[in-house]
Amino acid sequence: MLRAPFGTPPPRTAAGPVVRIARAWIPPTFQECVHRMAGPAFRAAAVRVRVPATSANLGPGFDAFGLALGLYDDVVVRVSDSGLAVDIAGEGAENLARDERHLVVRSMRAAFDRLGGQPRGLEVVCANRIPHGRGLGSSSAAICAGIVAARAVTIGGASALGDDALLALASELEGHPDNVAACLRGNFTVAWTEDDGARTITLDPSDRVVPVVFIPSTEVLTETARGLLPKTVPLSDAALNAGRAALLVEALTRRPELLLTATEDRLHQDYRASAMPDSAALVAALRAEGVPAVISGAGPTVLALTDEANAGKVLEFASGDRGNSAGAQFAAHRLELDRTGATVLPLDM
Repeated sequence: MLRAPFGTPPPRTAAGPVVRIARAWIPPTFQECVHRMAGPAFRAAAVRVRVPATSANLGPGFDAFGLALGLYDDVVVRVSDSGLAVDIAGEGAENLARDERHLVVRSMRAAFDRLGGQPRGLEVVCANRIPHGRGLGSSSAAICAGIVAARAVTIGGASALGDDALLALASELEGHPDNVAACLRGNFTVAWTEDDGARTITLDPSDRVVPVVFIPSTEVLTETARGLLPKTVPLSDAALNAGRAALLVEALTRRPELLLTATEDRLHQDYRASAMPDSAALVAALRAEGVPAVISGAGPTVLALTDEANAGKVLEFASGDRGNSAGAQFAAHRLELDRTGATVLPLDM
């Protein structure tokens, strides 16, 4: 099933900062102590946060690589006098909680705790476009939207919760840094974890890379997909992935002609195939035609990294006439690369 492209990218700005080394701890001043005892102050005006979909792993970069895509969720937040009101439109509107259980709200609460205190009330409006349970980082988007919004409505929030602390909190809430790093910073990210928290570097993917996603109608829970992974893998498989992951950095940023080889993987996709056989078949069919294709994150969405000349041919795989022997219905979307990551936007956008 072919569909028109969707998701409007935000205005192009400079990419987010790369990882910074943590600064030495400086004791707070007396005035800062008084402010912290009194709790934070909040802006009266609402803020809008836009967060991109993300694709993790990209084949060999398991739990490390992330790519931000031009498909967005918007969250509008306003501090109110009391209570909690949550409104949801789009993906998940029929089954997501509209109370403290909502992931955006839970993430905001965690951020407010780091910022020194909770507001008396909150109004939250979510416009969801990122499909849930499809391997496109919907949970990471909710987490990042929540913590960025909390920081934005808090006066002095950017200095109290810097970019590195924001990444650390998002990684803590999500459990791994690959998706949240790309969601916060945009572009192509390489993330890892040290004893004191998550780190990331941000790289610019080549303008010649055109992402196409094939989204099935069925969901696969991340927990289910992770449960299929073995405790150990052959040394030869680990060695192959290490080499391919290193090559993928060069291929995605400067030499896209190497992407087919660079996206090879032996650590996770084959083990998960039983949970998403149609997706695995589509990946195999695309790769047999020379198209770099992988399972996006924990699946079952398939991500193809093509170019302008071949994007139309790649989209044809969603028709069911080629590449999909199981006959599943995939919705194909050509997307842009997101270059900005999580962004606070004017309310009229």
